[in-house]
Amino acid sequence: MELKSILAYLQNKTILVTGATGFLAMVFVEKILRVQPDVKKIYLLLRASNTNSATNRMHNEILGKELFRVLRDKHGADFDSFVSQKVAAVAGDVTSENLGVKDFKLTEEMCNETEIILNSAATTNFDERYDIALDVNTFGILHVVSFAKKCLKLEMLLHVSTAYVCGERVGLIPEDSPSLMDDIVKKTIKFDFKAQEKIVVEKKLTELKARGASEEDITSTMKDFGIERAKHYGWPNTYVFTKAMGEVFLGRSKDELPVVIIRPTVVTSTYKEPFPGWIQGFRTIDSVIAGYCKGKLTCLLADPSTVFDMIPVDMVVNSIISAMAVNANQSSIVIYHVGSSFRNPIKINSIHDFVFRHFTKDPWVDKDGNLVKVGKCTMFSTMATFRMYMQICFMIPLEGLKFVNIACGQYFQDAYVNYSRKLKLVMRFVELYKPYMLFKGIFDDTNSEELQKVASESYIDANIFNFDPNCIDWEDYIMNTHIHGLRKHVMVK
Repeated sequence: MELKSILAYLQNKTILVTGATGFLAMVFVEKILRVQPDVKKIYLLLRASNTNSATNRMHNEILGKELFRVLRDKHGADFDSFVSQKVAAVAGDVTSENLGVKDFKLTEEMCNETEIILNSAATTNFDERYDIALDVNTFGILHVVSFAKKCLKLEMLLHVSTAYVCGERVGLIPEDSPSLMDDIVKKTIKFDFKAQEKIVVEKKLTELKARGASEEDITSTMKDFGIERAKHYGWPNTYVFTKAMGEVFLGRSKDELPVVIIRPTVVTSTYKEPFPGWIQGFRTIDSVIAGYCKGKLTCLLADPSTVFDMIPVDMVVNSIISAMAVNANQSSIVIYHVGSSFRNPIKINSIHDFVFRHFTKDPWVDKDGNLVKVGKCTMFSTMATFRMYMQICFMIPLEGLKFVNIACGQYFQDAYVNYSRKLKLVMRFVELYKPYMLFKGIFDDTNSEELQKVASESYIDANIFNFDPNCIDWEDYIMNTHIHGLRKHVMVK
């Protein structure tokens, strides 16, 4: 049997990417342009008032990143010309009908030419404002599906979700719809979830405005409201709840569209491509690493025996491209977990050991030029023990400061308010991350392994798109790639 080619599949293809300034989308765009320069066109949907603004965002927030260094070096003086031929910035927004694209001719062109849609638009804040998270993560998919149905040549709609739509399930978690989502689907047959939640949101916003709440208060309240609604339906935070509901709406509205859902776990810095260690912003565990190396984090709510599932971003992108080629033009819906916990697990205590060894050997230098000495972090495997520690070490002293402040005529008011605010932020941070630091699930990736097998057996160039987590040496990756990438691209003195 003659082998097929993923690169050949991508040749002369027109691709629409939503959420184009996101971490994963940028790595996807760079990979396509680097390995298949004969791609026909990549449309990047960007929130902007017009095409000029969208183009400026594309150059400043995407193409201007160091991520594109290898591609820029490859094309040299012709880089800008190459990009102008292959990439087009489109002003729009997934929260609007027709993806917010107002230019009729451009819309017609996109609908006539687009063969692949990568929907990676999302707000990934765990405690995003509920109204914003719903509009982007949940209802935005309806606008993407509606647009996809207008695309005459469409071969694939690939939706990027998250493995944590599973909520707080334990044990082996299959690549299917979690029971909570199945329950929601059954319930939404009886009531209109979209209409209900829009009414609930509008009511809450009206109440806040009626009492003259400031924008800061509205934002804070809507963040808390998102957590409240998520927990009402059985999810730990706004992000995973609204992403789960996005999957529900995708499944109900897709009809005969060829759909793939990629569910990555915690996405980390590049493993190899275009070079090791590139990262944008703090990714879940990175804020913990940053606080620890600067001597600001000495204890942590985390079960040392918990398997922490993470996967490098370039491997996720390779799985996306492989899934596009293998599943093109198939009207079914396929779900892939892309992670490491099933085939190459790493526990939190091992991660901590690698981080400790890295910063012992190569300490962080603070803004005054002093080396920061790190010690072993104290871990608490239950919320009860962590709260007891916080009570003894921080909350009781805070009460003492409160008493002294009152006795001294509010002399220590600023110190008390600042201390109290920081303590509240820490506890909120802990509550948000608790489900992942104490997670008891392992993500089955049978579908993903089958995808890798099919690709390697049927496609001559499958090795260019490797996403097998077994090849990762976690000690080397964390100590010599990921942390170095963090220090270079994200962390500041």
